[in-house]
Parts: sequence; C-alpha cells; structure tokens
Amino acid sequence: MLRLQNKLLHLVVVLLVVTFVTFALVNVLPGDLALAILGNGATPDGVARVRVELGLDDPLWLRYVRWLTQIARGDFGRSYVSGELVTGALARSLPVSIELMALSLMLSVSLAIPTGLIAAYRAGRSVDRFLGLVATILLAVPNFILGLVMMFLFALGLGWFPAVGYVPLSEGVLANLRTFAIPVATLALVEWPGFMLILRSDAIEVLQQDYILLAKAKGLRDSRILFRHVLKLSSFALLTVIGLTVAGLIGGAFIVENIFALPGVGRLIFSAISSRDFMVVQGAVTMVAVGFVLVNFAVDMLYAMLDPRIAR
Repeated sequence: MLRLQNKLLHLVVVLLVVTFVTFALVNVLPGDLALAILGNGATPDGVARVRVELGLDDPLWLRYVRWLTQIARGDFGRSYVSGELVTGALARSLPVSIELMALSLMLSVSLAIPTGLIAAYRAGRSVDRFLGLVATILLAVPNFILGLVMMFLFALGLGWFPAVGYVPLSEGVLANLRTFAIPVATLALVEWPGFMLILRSDAIEVLQQDYILLAKAKGLRDSRILFRHVLKLSSFALLTVIGLTVAGLIGGAFIVENIFALPGVGRLIFSAISSRDFMVVQGAVTMVAVGFVLVNFAVDMLYAMLDPRIAR
C-alpha cells in the first residue's frame, strides 16, 4: 500500500513539473499573444486591454496557479484564436492519436515477440543474423524518412493505400484502417527493432536455464517452450522498454500525423504553437503527460502481476 501511495505521489510530481515547464516555455515564445489575437487592426489600447483581460502581465507563477485551479474544476479554457473549448478540440483529436499509437504498439509488439524468440532460439544462425541486419537498418532510419519512403511505395507507387487524410471509424472500419495503414506501419517498424533485440537478449539467457533444458529433454514442443516458459521470464525488460517507448512513440506520432495529415493531438499542438494559442498547447500537453504517466504506472502494475515478489 505504501509503495502504491509513493508511486501516485511521484506521478503527481511529474505532472506538475511537466505542466509548469511547458507553461513557462510557451510563455517565452517570441511574439505577443495579444497582437496575434487582434490581428492587423491591433491598436496600443486594444493590445493593453487584451493583456489585462488575459492576465498576461501577471507573474508567471500566478498565471500557472490560476491555470491549475481552472484545470482542477475540469475547465481547460477556450482557444484564444478560434474561441473553441479546448476540451472540444482534444475530444476531436485524442481518438486519432490514441488509435494511431495503440495500433502501432500492437503491431510492433506482435512482430517483436515471435521474431525475438526465433532469433534467440536460433542465435548465431542465418535467421538471427538476417533479423539483426533488418533491425539495424531500421534503427538507423528516421521515422519521417521511413514514412515518406512507404508513402512513395505503397500509396503513390502501388496505390494500395491513401497517401494522406483520415476517415473516422463512424464511416467504416476498413476505410479507417486503410488511412492508418502506412502511418501505423511506419511507427511500428521504428519501434520493432528495439523490442525485438531486448527480447532476444533476455530470451537467450533464459534458454540457458536448467529447467528449460529439462523441458527440451522431456520432448516438449519448441513453440510451447518459447511461448509458455521463455516468454514470461523474458518479458520484464520488454515491458520496461514498452513503457519508456511511449514517450518516443508520442513524439513519433506527432511527426507522422503531420506527414500524413492525420488530425491528431500532434497536428493540433503544431497548429496551436504556430498561432501562439497557449491554452490549446497547455491542455494538449497536459493530456499527453497524463497518458504517459498512466502508461508507466500500468507497466509497474504488470510487473507485480508477472512476479508477485515485486509488489512486496
């Protein structure tokens, strides 16, 4: 119980630090928000009035505390540019980003588990060397380059999938998945090498254990040994990497969303930063930070499920 309380306190501290740093950075961006709101017809009196209304002349810490109080009431504010509720913009964008990252993570892990176990079981042989070569190549390729290459091959060249755009689930599952096919494959292929190599390394060590050798001597099928015994004990480091990868996955998703014109949180943040829309940026970053810490909390809980000794 004490460990759970400490973990929750740690998550709160992380959220406070992330949101404050973001708040501070957004407020030091070049330009004047009041001028951006008023546009070309801005006058000195109008600019001064807007700055007073928005509290832009107040100390940074006071504005942050005011924003925290507002968030505690469930009010993320309104966009300074469009006047739209930030919660409305997030409700429209979050499902896109969540679907993109969830599908990418599922595909990368689904590829990493069998390839990692096969590479470990055939360590040093041709299949292991081939998988290692492919992983090394993919690790060296930036996600935006990989995305553009896949767009050129499978969208512009073969015409199998649309190059850009988004179709919501409400308009059809297959149409929705077609718009996600290349972006999801791009992110999955970027994350797969790390997952596969971590699992391979741990699985090689587990395969040397006496009880695994005994299972082989008893004539158990290779697939049963790998997926029932080796995978469970080799998954701790993989879970850690998956949890830590969420941050990289979020960053990669933001880039991919802009490349493929997906209306997710990354595209929303990019647009808000360009227009100095502080409230949208702060609200979106807060939601991303909450998602990140919750995923890491879930990884800790999975540790306890896989090995009850960790929860003690």
